[in-house]
Amino acid sequence: MLKAGVIGLGYWGPNLLRNLYANKRNGELIMCDSDPDRLEKMKLRYPDVSYTSDYRDMLNDSSLDAVVIATNVSSHFPLAKEALLAGKHVFVEKPFAASIEQAEELVDLGKKNSLVTMVGHTFMFSPPVIKAKEIIDSGELGKIHFITSSRVNLGLHQKDVSVIWDLAPHDFSMLFYWLDEEPSSVSAFGHAYVLDKIPDVAFINLAFPSGAIGNVQVSWLSPSKLRRTVIVGSRKMLVYDDTEPIEKIKVYDKGVEVIEPESFGEYQLSYRTGDILSPKLPAGEPLAAEMEEFLSCIETGNTPRSSGAEGLAVVRALELADASLMKTG
Repeated sequence: MLKAGVIGLGYWGPNLLRNLYANKRNGELIMCDSDPDRLEKMKLRYPDVSYTSDYRDMLNDSSLDAVVIATNVSSHFPLAKEALLAGKHVFVEKPFAASIEQAEELVDLGKKNSLVTMVGHTFMFSPPVIKAKEIIDSGELGKIHFITSSRVNLGLHQKDVSVIWDLAPHDFSMLFYWLDEEPSSVSAFGHAYVLDKIPDVAFINLAFPSGAIGNVQVSWLSPSKLRRTVIVGSRKMLVYDDTEPIEKIKVYDKGVEVIEPESFGEYQLSYRTGDILSPKLPAGEPLAAEMEEFLSCIETGNTPRSSGAEGLAVVRALELADASLMKTG
């Protein structure tokens, strides 16, 4: 059985710890946080889990196989680098790193030392996202024309990163997963309305080599929470609404075709409106599947779905989008 440690027990770390604790591949666990109150709270919940307030204790443990990092973005790179140099497999919450250069170094370190690097793009393990991928790959939607996505809510404003780095990793990871490609160009515009120099709304445009285009809207300033993606193909259209309690995926048999005239004259358009189908989705917590993937890849040597290389692709798009936003598009 594997031995893993979790660094960071703030907002997301306890969820990762919970799923590692429940995973049968994992044996002994170590948890770490510099905040004594957080550590005490987790000690009461998991009295049989080892703990430390210094992550170096964890890295110096020769019996430790893997480290899960759930700290603030600025600390992702130095912690992950130290862990890889110490011979530990690494899982890093999104975004993978704070720059392209940092992400590239982590990927190279993982390859050089034959260690798993994985990024916390949880939506890639979500049943509706996986189902959308299956539908796209089956050709049911036809050639993908464009994808639009809205990820907005009121708060939580971050103090160290823009709304692009906070929310867009979710949509970028899904788009790249669905299309099996990175964008050839990225542009963005937005504004900082609440905190000076920290943009809280952004509109991002992406163009892909296949000809597909994407538009992602992210915002911390919205009266209601919206998590909605529309995928338009040449044959059918798909809507993924993560706020829907049951029918998160709907496939619309709708489209438009050009009818060439038999004789000289104007082209005519034929609009098609057919059935709306909502496929059955399997149950399961995405985070549990994500932790299972991480531990499984450590044992088998396989490449994770949300590998370090995939995390690098997302960071590349984030950095380009942020640079474009700073230059007003």
